[in-house]
Amino acid sequence: MNQVTVRDMDDRVYQCLLRIAEEEGISPDEAARKLLYKAAELPGSPSPPRRIGKSLDHFVGSMAPEESAELKEALEFFHTIDESMWQ
Repeated sequence: MNQVTVRDMDDRVYQCLLRIAEEEGISPDEAARKLLYKAAELPGSPSPPRRIGKSLDHFVGSMAPEESAELKEALEFFHTIDESMWQ
């Protein structure tokens, strides 16, 4: 599979891309692929999105502040850089 990076995208185009992604419940990448298929007038559609969906949305915001603080503290380890590994 190939990749493309789009630089200097007009803010209006980017906001439109985000709106399409939100409306269709897909990632901005998937929305861009759908638009590219349409613009290229290719038959078929891009591969199905690799996403969980909205089935876990009810968990958002359900963690108690104490639990959140504990999790944040536990994850701090992953922000540590071992300088000896970069020499």
